[in-house]
Amino acid sequence: MRKLALAALLAGLAAPAMGQGGEDPWQPQPFVEIEAPDWSRDAVLYQINTRQFTREGTFAAAQKELPRLKQLGVDILWLMPIHPIGEVNRKGTLGSPYSVRDYYAVNPEFGTEDDLRAFIDAAHAQGFKVILDLVANHTAWDNALSSEHPDWYEKTWDGHFRPTPWWDWSDIIDLDWSKPGVREHVGKAMEYWVRDFGVDGYRADVAGYIPVDFWETMRARLEAIRPVFMLGEVQQTAHHRAAFDATYAWDWHHTSKRIAKGEADATGLFGYYAENESLWPREAMRMTYIENHDSNAWEGTLYENYGDALPAMTALAFTGEGLPLIHNGQEACNAKRLEFFEKDPIDWSQGEDCAYGDLLADLIAFRDANPALHNGQWGARMSQVVNDKPQQLFGWVRQQGGNKVVGLFNLSNQPVEATLADGLAAGDYREFGTGDAVSVAAGDTISLPAWGFRLMASGSKP
Repeated sequence: MRKLALAALLAGLAAPAMGQGGEDPWQPQPFVEIEAPDWSRDAVLYQINTRQFTREGTFAAAQKELPRLKQLGVDILWLMPIHPIGEVNRKGTLGSPYSVRDYYAVNPEFGTEDDLRAFIDAAHAQGFKVILDLVANHTAWDNALSSEHPDWYEKTWDGHFRPTPWWDWSDIIDLDWSKPGVREHVGKAMEYWVRDFGVDGYRADVAGYIPVDFWETMRARLEAIRPVFMLGEVQQTAHHRAAFDATYAWDWHHTSKRIAKGEADATGLFGYYAENESLWPREAMRMTYIENHDSNAWEGTLYENYGDALPAMTALAFTGEGLPLIHNGQEACNAKRLEFFEKDPIDWSQGEDCAYGDLLADLIAFRDANPALHNGQWGARMSQVVNDKPQQLFGWVRQQGGNKVVGLFNLSNQPVEATLADGLAAGDYREFGTGDAVSVAAGDTISLPAWGFRLMASGSKP
């Protein structure tokens, strides 16, 4: 009997296991159920803080800057919140753009609805896409919803309106996302700007504080209107299943700053990129950013955070796996922490002798010319260039079809001479920046100055 039972067990193991409906349960199943718009394939984001972007601080003034942004090479324009700002418990003179008084209106500080339409239409005519900053987690205290639907808000233990807990966000109060009315009000606002203004998607503020099923519902509803691009301020794989094309790479940002400040060496990035490859879906675009509005205002300027490491870390952000972002003023070498609650226009004259702005434009052109560097599933995986000085020399190869790109970065404040362990990086290339023909052989020694970097490509598009 034991022999018969063993034979039956072995026969069962040998037979293909079939699930309900005849599917093989051992076959890998796709995780991501949405499709990013094709125009995000090699896109670079540009964040506009309308209040600070121009001296006038208006949509009309920002519209005049579109040709300059086109020349820079960016693709998707992210407008920080466009809505009227709350006055009750306001911070500073003008308040935070993230204290929204009306989801269906335009802040008169920035102009009229017609001005916004004109900006979006002009951006589309010049080949840009435009996404709006959506603040769904909370509203201003004097948003009409607080008086018309007080039950739509979360409350303190003693029944009062409540700002987001633990943070110093005293100028806002949290919505209660268990209420269907909240979902309908915010969801229909999202549809309104996409349908009536031609908006191409959203950047979702503190997206992880809102139930993911709401974002999944809205992604489907927005797609019924037009293809959209969704960026979520969250760092979780679950949000890529059916909601967001891109999310924040906070770990990359914080690790790159620690390395720049000498608090970690180049191996500090190994954990990020290992997790990126093994945990995150290939379709996920992870925003590898040097600066955004939060980091500039609360953490420090480009130079405070990165110092001499800025060019190398920027090159890594633009050519490693990730979705690059340029924050307004970044290309002008802005060396000031912009006031968050006041009018504090960017001094664009800083950019007159700004080599960093040229670097950004050159990196965008380099990305465009090399399909291996494209976003998400369209780009190639990074393979580690192993060497005998891993604490200093961080290297990778990204190869797709006939296009091969090598990135070598000295992520230290000392010169490095490192020997390559194998022939992964071997080949004939053109050097980024000069176009010179160069060759790399197995076992070569790579020399780089402090915070120096090299990018080399073969098989680029003309």
